[in-house]
Amino acid sequence: MRGKFITFEGCEGSGKSTQLKLLADYLKGLGVDFVMTREPGGSEISEEIRKIILNKDYDKMCDECEALLYAAARIQHLREKVAPALDSGTLVICDRYVDSSLAYQGYARGLGAEYVAAINEFALNEFCPDLTVFLDISPAAAFERKHGADENDRMETQGLAFHEEVYKGYKKLTGKFPRICAVDCGGSRLETHEKIKKLLKDKGII
Repeated sequence: MRGKFITFEGCEGSGKSTQLKLLADYLKGLGVDFVMTREPGGSEISEEIRKIILNKDYDKMCDECEALLYAAARIQHLREKVAPALDSGTLVICDRYVDSSLAYQGYARGLGAEYVAAINEFALNEFCPDLTVFLDISPAAAFERKHGADENDRMETQGLAFHEEVYKGYKKLTGKFPRICAVDCGGSRLETHEKIKKLLKDKGII
């Protein structure tokens, strides 16, 4: 039986790293066999592409190049890491996936959802997530909570107006795809963790 594929999405500073660590500890306690991975990255080649995408010195990168690099990293990651795990029946949990490309490049960059969907057709058709958890918090609140943007991260330093467009994009995606479930993460990290646990139980993931 093919494993379940769960993705986590959210704006910068939404707390994905914290929540994924809490979830990993919880799943280990339950004895669940799972793989935790991330995008861009998750495999050797994809991690090298990640370095290019996030390099703050590459401020001349055009939007189409950025979108295609994300797609290239994604397909390598799927082939090398995600597909083998799912084929073995393992639960795969991924920090960001194709919805990030739709929100960041499709909506915020203005490339259009159709363009982003086209260059990610393989991912959307063959590896559509069973569930996507959207950590719902506004960029302003998220950056305040994390004490500002990481100045070494090219994507984080795009400015608040850009990240507000990303947030609007996620909201549109949540209304469009039933697999995307928003989790209000304005409370404490443990409160958010409990909401995520309940969601995964309600959806039959754990």
